[in-house]
Amino acid sequence: MFAALLLSVLAFQLNSTMISPAIPEMARSLGTSVDRVALSQTLFFLVAGIAGVVLSRFSDYAGRRTVLIWVLAAMCVGTLIAVFAPNVWVLIVGRLIQGASGVTFQIAYLVLHETMTPTQFGVALGVIIAANGGVAGVDGLVGGILSDTLGFRAIFAVIAALSLLAITLAARYVPGTMRRSAGRMDWLGAIVLSAALTCLSVGLTNGSANGWTSNWARILLSGTILLAVVFWHVEKRRRDPLIAVKHLRSRQVWPIMVTTLFTLAGFFVAINITVILLSQDPLNGYGMNATMSGLLFLVPLSLIGFFFGPLTGWWAPRVGWRLVLRIGLVASIAMLVVAAIVPNQQWIVFVAFAALGVSYNGLTLTTVNALGVILSPKESPGALPAFNGACFTTGVAVGIALVAPTAGAGTLSGYQNALWISVALGAVALAASLLVKAPSEIEGERV
Repeated sequence: MFAALLLSVLAFQLNSTMISPAIPEMARSLGTSVDRVALSQTLFFLVAGIAGVVLSRFSDYAGRRTVLIWVLAAMCVGTLIAVFAPNVWVLIVGRLIQGASGVTFQIAYLVLHETMTPTQFGVALGVIIAANGGVAGVDGLVGGILSDTLGFRAIFAVIAALSLLAITLAARYVPGTMRRSAGRMDWLGAIVLSAALTCLSVGLTNGSANGWTSNWARILLSGTILLAVVFWHVEKRRRDPLIAVKHLRSRQVWPIMVTTLFTLAGFFVAINITVILLSQDPLNGYGMNATMSGLLFLVPLSLIGFFFGPLTGWWAPRVGWRLVLRIGLVASIAMLVVAAIVPNQQWIVFVAFAALGVSYNGLTLTTVNALGVILSPKESPGALPAFNGACFTTGVAVGIALVAPTAGAGTLSGYQNALWISVALGAVALAASLLVKAPSEIEGERV
């Protein structure tokens, strides 16, 4: 069972990590611009985020295995379309279909929690989270090699083969009884929430690129607020809502969502944008090429996190998930403070970001995902993982909107200020984590 779940999440994750290095080659092969190919990646993540919210909750009614097999089948179809895409528009269609597989992580978390003891769940979750960070950074390098030697279609062929294997194992080993709840899926709420998430994502992107006073930014962000209000009123009137309003008010739910959002806004962007721009800047940074930048600032962090995720999953149920989350956030903030104080000191910054492999990839990401499952309401176990997953994608979008323009200024003070913004966002996440309320134990597990 675990192998089936691990292959499922890896197949989805490789659509991100292996494809990114191949974007320039895809543009050349398809005779289009890098921006249009990048759009296919953006739309993939948008659909994946929506699928994670909607289909996670739907699996409460249709069953975990059923939904998992269907989304893996969609991934196969979309991947094959991408393999044979004659132009960028067909590629975009394939990537949109692939995005349905964005729910694989939430389903994996739920199945593990429903079939394992607390300690087994923690360790297994740690391995899944490690996969979420990429295969120790090697997958991106392999994607670049495949793109350079065989072309981008070879990457999609590998993903298609992995998806087919995942379907076979899921059909055979994932329990078919996981999980069927009474009631009916709230499709109206799902549509309204999906529209709100789309407006928010596109609005943040537009505002960051064209200014927050631009017409489209104001329209889209205003639409987000309006749709959020509509969603709130829809959920109050539904017999089987996506998530009950009383739970959204609960300190068992909203603080962990806020923690997740600001954690991703602060640390993800610092790791994947700020330090990468700093390391590749020949005038005000370290003047590295893309390969060396990735090897020095991404691979060590991913590799360390790959080992510390399972260790965190073993340790946290014993001492308390919330305590480990707070330790991870404090340590992660401290590492960014060090980098923000001396951004011109390459090796100090290297050590600080490598240490994030323990504090961020290992401690923090493992615990926020686990708490999203553990604290979910019993009558709707897929609800909080769904909304927490939306906070991951929203957090990344918020972080990019707030941090990227400052880091993109290309000055040492710009990189430094971007790191301080990330520190502030991390501090908000820490404050929210202090508000997470839960019983001292849930089925023998310290929370």
